Amino acid sequence: TQVQRALQALTVPLETLQVVKGRMLQAMRKGLSRQMHAQASVRMLPTYICSVPDGTEKGDLLVVELCQSHVRTLRVTFLGDGNQSPQVMDKIFNMPGDIMQGKGEALFDFIAQCVRQFLAGIGSPEHRLPLGFVFPFSCRHTRLDKAELISWSKGFSCSDVEGKDVVQLLQSAINKQELHHVDVVVLMNDTVGTMMSCSMGGNPCEVALVVGEQWVPHMPGWWVLRGLHRCSFPSLPADKGTNSCFMAEAQQVEMVEETRGRMCVNTEWGCFGDDGTLSDVLTPYDQHVDQESSNPGEKRFEKLVGSLYLGEIVRHALIALAAEKALFTGSSVAILGTKDVLKTQQVLEIIDNEEGMAKARNVLEALRLQPNEQDCCRVQQICRVVVSRAAALCAAGLAAILSHMCQSRELEQLVVNVGVDGELYRSHTRFKEILQSVTGLLAPECMVTLVPSVDGTGQGAAMVIAVALRLAAQRREVDQLLAPLRLSRADLERVQALMRQEMELGLGRETNANASIRMLPTYVRGTPNGTERGEFLALDLGGTNFRVLVVRVAQDSIRMASEIYVIPTTITQGTGNALFDHIVECIMDFQLKQDLMEQVLPLGFTFSFPCQQLGLDKAVLLSWTKGFSASGCVGQDVVELLQEAARRKEHLGMKVVAVINDTVGTMMSCGYDDPKCEIGLIVGTGTNACYMEEMQNVGTVEGDQGRMCINMEWGAFGDNGCLDDIFTDFDRLVDEKTINPGKQRFEKLISGMYLGEIVRHILLALVEKQLLFRGKPCPKLQTRDIFQTKFISTIEHDGLALRQVGAILQDLELQASFEDSMLVQEVCQTVSLRAAHLCAAGLAAVVEKMRENRSLDQLAVTVGVDGTLYKMHPHFSQHLQQMLRDLAPNCTVTFLQSEDGSGKGAALVAAVACREAEPQ
Repeated sequence: TQVQRALQALTVPLETLQVVKGRMLQAMRKGLSRQMHAQASVRMLPTYICSVPDGTEKGDLLVVELCQSHVRTLRVTFLGDGNQSPQVMDKIFNMPGDIMQGKGEALFDFIAQCVRQFLAGIGSPEHRLPLGFVFPFSCRHTRLDKAELISWSKGFSCSDVEGKDVVQLLQSAINKQELHHVDVVVLMNDTVGTMMSCSMGGNPCEVALVVGEQWVPHMPGWWVLRGLHRCSFPSLPADKGTNSCFMAEAQQVEMVEETRGRMCVNTEWGCFGDDGTLSDVLTPYDQHVDQESSNPGEKRFEKLVGSLYLGEIVRHALIALAAEKALFTGSSVAILGTKDVLKTQQVLEIIDNEEGMAKARNVLEALRLQPNEQDCCRVQQICRVVVSRAAALCAAGLAAILSHMCQSRELEQLVVNVGVDGELYRSHTRFKEILQSVTGLLAPECMVTLVPSVDGTGQGAAMVIAVALRLAAQRREVDQLLAPLRLSRADLERVQALMRQEMELGLGRETNANASIRMLPTYVRGTPNGTERGEFLALDLGGTNFRVLVVRVAQDSIRMASEIYVIPTTITQGTGNALFDHIVECIMDFQLKQDLMEQVLPLGFTFSFPCQQLGLDKAVLLSWTKGFSASGCVGQDVVELLQEAARRKEHLGMKVVAVINDTVGTMMSCGYDDPKCEIGLIVGTGTNACYMEEMQNVGTVEGDQGRMCINMEWGAFGDNGCLDDIFTDFDRLVDEKTINPGKQRFEKLISGMYLGEIVRHILLALVEKQLLFRGKPCPKLQTRDIFQTKFISTIEHDGLALRQVGAILQDLELQASFEDSMLVQEVCQTVSLRAAHLCAAGLAAVVEKMRENRSLDQLAVTVGVDGTLYKMHPHFSQHLQQMLRDLAPNCTVTFLQSEDGSGKGAALVAAVACREAEPQ
């Protein structure tokens, strides 16, 4: 009965394991939170390791590993062959016993001396040698090569180290040895090394688990250095604790600024339960073990599962059972009062199915306990339940990590490799089986493959360095490639000044012909005042779809009905007569459906192409854009072309009273709601702006009184070469393939029609440099316009997990890794940010000119804005507005999104024209 009670106390049912998993998840989230981190028992320390191997790593690397009784040094060479055959040289240096509790300076000097002796023994190369330091203690990283020791453990208590940068301490010691070509570039712990070593076989490993002592494997040609004598050595122990790490979503690691991609987090889960959350799992035996430890109340989870403590748990269970006369009746059990008299290795041998009973008898007799057959059997049962509990609790912790990963990646199922090291896993089949099966029960949404580590603290550490160097080299190449698209504040101020200069040229009567910005008068002299009334037709032509509307303006409302019509490419690129005949046919169809055929309604015509306006109802087409090339139209009055088509179709039910472009319509539409709206902005398929200019500054129109809306046609800014140094090779590639090379240069940097193509050309360059998709050919990416601008908006969306970015790329037949998805996202962000900032520079020139025109210290103005890029891109508007504030600090600019500017706005221009034509 006593034995059954002990076994029951040491058995954790599945329901309790579910609870433990939930508590671990809570503790992990607390550790990841900036606000709660200081109170968290699971520290969740960022490692600044942001990738796993991809097989291309190469280089000559050093590793130094600090172990409990020795220092291990390695030179590892990766050949870029998929990490199949790394070249390894290794030495072990026994550590003097007094160093572990001595001065910190002495410890690091000893480590540096080991490095010097190791290099002397292998013939120190002259080239730079990056060094990775395996330091198996809790550290607070702020960079990959900067980490402060939080606290010593495992018998170490060197002075003047806690709270200091361990990397700097080692680098200083190495410099004292005059090893100036050795740079400490990475500090990591053994758990991270396990994860990295298990990723070397070609299958990425994103989780690692260490349970018990890690062992350095014996390999031919490896040797230990003792004084002047070399001798071969068996496997050597490295650590007896437990820990885990995993690749977390960087945005959830609140202790770091990085929000993109993933970062390996060192959980330090050995401290789980230090806040009392495991009190219902702890047995009296665990409490005794804790009280006798060097750190009572700390590392509670580790004391349940770590190999340093399992023998002790069994020992206290045997003491309790012997006191209850359930074991060793008639024998003296005083020996069981001696700490560490029963080792974990003996416990693992006792639970063996075949040899276990014999081993139990041998161990107990060596302790002079005179066991009988029943004693041996009961001791074996206790050993088994202690080890099984450790496996089950490890599984609960692992299940918490896996479920967290699955949830944070928004996956229905997570498929993942878990690197595992430690004597409990390696030497006990039952431990493996329980770990695998219980993990499956607690995290059924995860498909897990447990991968045994090979030299995680050696080759795994070297791989951390190799990956860091690969990423650094790739980062330099990516930054170099994207640098021309990353405009500085000075670049944008120069664009602003050039825009202002071109605006002045465009307004001047003598200089207009040579200006790249046409600054076209619109003859729109005012905005709505609220007294407009009646029914008006509106025609909106600005792309391959166009709309016909009827707008009913009443005292307190505007009601609209509309229909969209398609213009086939054969018509947009055919004859002018065919184009305008098609438009009139659609107008007649609409009026018939709306029962308006018997009325002659005023019509506002939104014609979103560059025109020279000669009057409110007279506009000469200067050039086609947006893929249109209908013949016989350039140089003609588009209102007359429309009316001629109406006459050909014998349609008399409309009267064109105003022709505007979509930008003016946007301003008028927003002006109906906000009287301060005196600027219109379009950022969609194309881009343009308009604003209210003082008549005295408009040299191309007679008269000095009042203001007139100027259609800037700023898409052509730079056509005279003034923006050539802003244009990149990618922009030139896009420009060359358009129907108007050398034209609309500013528009080709900003608008939705071109951004996808810019991104596509950048991606092709990255593939060519082997920085993307592993350099594999991407035939579909060679297809023009395959990468649509809408993909940019989707890819940059904050709520979109990178796996969804991968899904978008997969639709384009691009097999993207996680890192590939991150890089594509960065390219999209770079291109869209440049577009937003250039747009801001243009607007800054406009608002500053308006402020100076009006001799104001501070201008308050509203911009009516429309266009899919502005409205649909998740960050464009924010980036534009922030940069505008920076470039025009004396202007308070409000942005008002237009509701149907090109439709409603055109009708309102017609309404204002009719109002002004009425007798006063």
